[in-house]
Amino acid sequence: MPNTLKPSERMKIPRQTPIEQEPEVRKHNFEEVSFGLDESLVSQEMLRCIDCKEPYCVKGCPVGIDIPGFIKLIVEKDYLGAAKKIKEKNYLPAITGRVCPQETQCEAVCPIGKKHQPVAIGKLERFVADYERLHNSSDGFVVKEKRKEKVAIVGTGPAGLTCAAELAKLGYNVTMFEALHAAGGVLRYGIPEFRLPKSILDSEIENVKKLGVEIITNFVIGRTATVDELMDDLGFDAVFLGTGAGTPTFLGIPGENLPGVFSASEFLTRVNFMSGYKFPEYDTPVKIGRRVAVIGGGNTAMDAVRTANRLGTEKAYLVYRRSREEMPAREEEVKHAEEEGVEFHILTNPIRIISGENKWVKAMECTKMQLGDPDDSGRRRPVVIPDSNFIMDVDTVILAIGQKPNPILQATTPGLNMSKRGTVVVDENCKTSREGVFAGGDLSRGGATVILAMEDGQRSAAAIHNYLEVKSQKAKVKTTVSLA
Repeated sequence: MPNTLKPSERMKIPRQTPIEQEPEVRKHNFEEVSFGLDESLVSQEMLRCIDCKEPYCVKGCPVGIDIPGFIKLIVEKDYLGAAKKIKEKNYLPAITGRVCPQETQCEAVCPIGKKHQPVAIGKLERFVADYERLHNSSDGFVVKEKRKEKVAIVGTGPAGLTCAAELAKLGYNVTMFEALHAAGGVLRYGIPEFRLPKSILDSEIENVKKLGVEIITNFVIGRTATVDELMDDLGFDAVFLGTGAGTPTFLGIPGENLPGVFSASEFLTRVNFMSGYKFPEYDTPVKIGRRVAVIGGGNTAMDAVRTANRLGTEKAYLVYRRSREEMPAREEEVKHAEEEGVEFHILTNPIRIISGENKWVKAMECTKMQLGDPDDSGRRRPVVIPDSNFIMDVDTVILAIGQKPNPILQATTPGLNMSKRGTVVVDENCKTSREGVFAGGDLSRGGATVILAMEDGQRSAAAIHNYLEVKSQKAKVKTTVSLA
């Protein structure tokens, strides 16, 4: 049934608010915060789309989802068809519907957003993805023709899973290699249960496996086997590297090596991947103090401070050297943190971590900041306010100020060009300096969003397909010439 409302009538419909746990309840548990939109809310939200002649939202989506197309199918109540339409470009919709920053991408360019709130594209995406999962209707993609070429995907995060799915749909034999004992990469160890339940992640990974993708865990490329061995000994025709950026960055201030100081990567891995939030059901205790300070303003910082809050700390502080407006974290996550009682210390920068008698963290010395001229990122540079030092009473400090790639893979792959930041250098098609080797996600970007990693996976799959097609054609020509 088509949407018969006039555009002016559609714009009068307010953006629908997702159903969520109350802050005072959810800050004491690790259950999913948002339940998304139910069918009655979706029936209102879908009407807000004015079906623009120029679909700016599609251009705003890094993976090019046909957003008007899937919303039309929702209007017709063909939810399974809508999910299938999304999967033409994005094979992980239940994940992106939860963690993708739509507000800075597809929703940011929605024309309705000029005068009103934009269409809740992410919430609609999540609804149809969950509908498909709950109705056990994800029967996989039918591959028309299988190819003989083998492709290795190193890393099972969003970039790797996307690349694997796209190549499998084209008929390639795809094998994924994961260093840890379960697939998912940053989706599993970096994002808390209350934002992305492991059951959702597992379901999406199973959908990728239904395409014929094999996943081998406990296999460390650079240790168990090198990239050269994958190609020379195991017979892979191309390799995609998507090992992410799991090595933490530090501030370089006194006291950073004290007991009670964690990197966000270590902290979130223990809690998320090792089920530390379920202790003592799982044997992974996580020591947390009475007053926890998380340093940073990105999504990882929000995840860490909200996780610390749930582990029973008395006070959870978010310390950020710029203003709230400059925070790179999603607005939704910032809002949720504030609702849950996280205390924000903006325009504040730590300069020293202080120990107590037992050498454990006792306090943190900070300075107040003010914003100066814009830096290379376009954000105003934080400048120290003279004589503004003060002491913050904390006994746990968690650093969430960025990460860089682990050097093992790069060190064992001769001829792989690297940047000064330790990232793998790629061209516009994600091709590395090594023949037949491609890379993407945080490994080449040095830290980005899930959807940008997926864009790299998508682009890499297309480039690998083109590379193998050309290679196949050259082989046929060579065979023909030799026979002649």
